[in-house]
Amino acid sequence: MGEQSAPDTLVRYETRGGAAYLTLDSPHNRNAISARLLADLQAGLDRAAGDDVARAVVLTHAGTTFCAGADLKEAAASGPNGSGAGSDPKSRTLAMIGAMRGIIECPKPVVAQVDGHVRAGGFGLIGSCDFVFAGPASSFAVTETRIGVAPAMVSLVLLPHLPSRVASTLLLTGRKFSAAEAAGYGLITAAVDDPAAAVAEQLAELQLCSPQGLRETKRILWHDVLESFDRRAEALADQSARLFGSAESVEGITAFLQKRAPSWAEPAPAD
Repeated sequence: MGEQSAPDTLVRYETRGGAAYLTLDSPHNRNAISARLLADLQAGLDRAAGDDVARAVVLTHAGTTFCAGADLKEAAASGPNGSGAGSDPKSRTLAMIGAMRGIIECPKPVVAQVDGHVRAGGFGLIGSCDFVFAGPASSFAVTETRIGVAPAMVSLVLLPHLPSRVASTLLLTGRKFSAAEAAGYGLITAAVDDPAAAVAEQLAELQLCSPQGLRETKRILWHDVLESFDRRAEALADQSARLFGSAESVEGITAFLQKRAPSWAEPAPAD
């Protein structure tokens, strides 16, 4: 067992098997994306980049959900236009874009080990990884349209993986799909029975590769995606902030937290 992180972090760090394991460890809110979780994730990535023991990074999770997307309680605390106690929508959006970029720019391959649910902003995390292995307990849904917003940030790393008609189906409807479907769409590397075993096999392959070769090849593979970050991230952050401050998103988030259907999903009144 390798070096481990402090017990109060939302992203646990340990080294084993020649890799740095970053475990999203906030099961009480289904590993929702909060300012603190993003800060802890970036700290773990920075630590892994300088860890000579680690040839690769494994991003995994505690609990039955890999990541539920944005912490909607934190978003609701901000209120429209960021007027409440939480961080403002633009800052949250930029922090998420920074986390996605941090995964992509990590000089070591990042392998996602998933055996739980991935929703909304969780796609920003797995979409930024170099490999994704998902087990039978996994399910996926890009749910932003169902709460009155849009998958603005995650589109930077989702759309390069998807054919346009598949993207329309998944992003416009918010429907749930399986690991096997995700693999067929090209969103993940493989749907597997045992994600830990699949990740171990991938790590063994990476141990045959030089650190320099891995680092420089990652730069080639992600070059076009990072260029799109440079061109579009600021505008997408503005769009996301505007939507999270809108009346429809307030209704959508409130309905989600109250476990009811939002107003637009209710049956139309009879004539």
